[in-house]
Amino acid sequence: MQLGLLILAAVLLSSVIDQVVPKVSSPLIQIGLGVIIALLSESTIQIDIDANLFIVLFIVPLIYDESKSIDKTALWKNRRPVISLAIGLVLVAALAVGFYVHWLIPSMPLMAAFALGAALGPTDAVAVASLSKDINIKRQQKNVLEAESLINDASGIVSFQFALAAVVTGAFSLLDASVSFLFSFFGGILIGIVLGYLANFIIRRVRSLGLENTTFHVLFEVFTPFIVYLVANEFGTSGILAVVAAGLIGIISPRTMDPQVSRLNIVSSSVWKVLSFTLNGVVFVLLGAQLPDQMRNAWNNPVPSNQELIVWILLITVALHLLRFIWLVCMNLLESKRKLSRQTLGKLNFRELLIMTLSGARGAITLSLVMTIPAQIGDLGNAFPHRSNIIFLASGVIICTLLIATFIVPLIAPKADKTKGTAILDEDEANAVIDIYRAVIEELTSKQTPENRRATQKIIRSYNDRINRIKDTNDIEIEPNKELRIKALRWEQDYTLELIDRNDIDPVIGYQHMNHLAYVQNLIKHHHEYSWVRRNAIRRFGLFSRAIWQRITHALPGKISSQNAEELRSLQIATGNHAVTKLREEMASPEAPTEDVSELILEYQRTLVALRASRPSVTAITKRVSDAAAVEQTGLKLELEQIQSMYDAGRLSRPAAKRLRENVYLMQIDLEERI
Repeated sequence: MQLGLLILAAVLLSSVIDQVVPKVSSPLIQIGLGVIIALLSESTIQIDIDANLFIVLFIVPLIYDESKSIDKTALWKNRRPVISLAIGLVLVAALAVGFYVHWLIPSMPLMAAFALGAALGPTDAVAVASLSKDINIKRQQKNVLEAESLINDASGIVSFQFALAAVVTGAFSLLDASVSFLFSFFGGILIGIVLGYLANFIIRRVRSLGLENTTFHVLFEVFTPFIVYLVANEFGTSGILAVVAAGLIGIISPRTMDPQVSRLNIVSSSVWKVLSFTLNGVVFVLLGAQLPDQMRNAWNNPVPSNQELIVWILLITVALHLLRFIWLVCMNLLESKRKLSRQTLGKLNFRELLIMTLSGARGAITLSLVMTIPAQIGDLGNAFPHRSNIIFLASGVIICTLLIATFIVPLIAPKADKTKGTAILDEDEANAVIDIYRAVIEELTSKQTPENRRATQKIIRSYNDRINRIKDTNDIEIEPNKELRIKALRWEQDYTLELIDRNDIDPVIGYQHMNHLAYVQNLIKHHHEYSWVRRNAIRRFGLFSRAIWQRITHALPGKISSQNAEELRSLQIATGNHAVTKLREEMASPEAPTEDVSELILEYQRTLVALRASRPSVTAITKRVSDAAAVEQTGLKLELEQIQSMYDAGRLSRPAAKRLRENVYLMQIDLEERI
């Protein structure tokens, strides 16, 4: 229980560290956190889990999510290189690495070495996805890498299961294995297609009856890969390939402009994103948590020596990359139908080939496979040959390939253009977005009524926060408008003096409030000399004399302190309302900084609410929430109108306007859900 919570906490922490240290891939961060957990643990961490259960819990949902999310058009377009890398290279790697490891470690049975080779065949989709952040990799290359990492998972798993079965049973026939492989391969695909279409039929049928909701759809989608895997296994076919086929078909939502469908897609995408990240993270944290113990077991074993283990890891890593590079060269020559010669080799883009080679990092699938190797085989309970060495070698190769993909590939590949296709706007577009939000604030302020005042304050505050975030993201300096605040304080002081002149308030109360306003003004300006004070010195002296007389009369029996406090509170409310009125007039000026004015209005209004404070009823609170939703809907509609106006005026590019509209649509869908 505690270990499970620690692992989940490590996965959660890795998502934060990944944002702070974007240059390091999340799998490496998660492995490091797992190592820290193991080192701080009082006892050795050992995870004993059934092999089939491990595959179902981790591999099945990961494979399904990858196949569901992949670009199907790009997959079909690049089907030849993808099939070559995902099936041909994986099978060749299983054999070549198997013979190579058996040659390096003669004591390791050939079938066990084949199992290691098959486990090391699949590349990691997480590492591939993280490459596009820092390097300018061609779209076609990226599509091939992503599709390869999906299909080769299936072929690697099938190859691994055959090799593992050969070790466990002690029997292997090439003919029987070939027939079984073909039946398992194509049978799994066929069952996956049938079950995928069946799932589509069920979801559409339920939708046509009006019985479906978001919860049902998402749970059904999460439920599907497990059912597909178990059914395919019952028929003796590959459950993994069935899951891939079902995922490629996917559970299709109707392509209609409907908030319910949009909400469904957003929720589904979010659920799978969290689930995939969590499962990948758990696998890598488990790798890190097991590393110290695995290293200790292999390290303390005199045969093989520690130096030999390190050398083997490096040699296997080099062999995998060398085999991949040779395969890519041959594949490109065959694709272009050119013969091998010095001239044709010179025409190949070796930089791109090297990037494709080193980008093939190993990860969660490889680790998941070697973790399923049983500790004992046969009825006699014999130990699986070289199990600890296989896990140690696979773990070492995973770390080496991740390090190469994370740190070496960015040195070789062209740098990504940070200003293209990112969410960060250029200076003109950032100012245009700020102007959009200012216009919305002005419109909402003009539509404010006593009934929706609190709700409008809340929404205006959110727009001010968005303006500040844009300024922060685009390095636009945020400086509090001291002059505006001082101007508002002077409005309050002037209005207080007018009230004293008209004998509408007690001069003592008036000057008590004036002293407070002067103190606040002094805090803002950090000095005591005010031109406003000098201009009004004579007037203030006369009024102050009257106040002294009022102070003397206050010492006589009459008013009590509670009455003075009530008068002061009323005066503060009156001057605050006066300042708000003047600020709204200020906002009408084209040169006025709208976000500063609106922010100051909100501050005054919050103060006024506190001065009039009374505990709201549940009904009032409910009405306030409803009012806020209505104001937010109005604000989002105004925002869409302003985005279109800015686009028509040429201040926003088409991609920026599209991105801003999509953000508004998402907020509208979220608002409908909350309502």
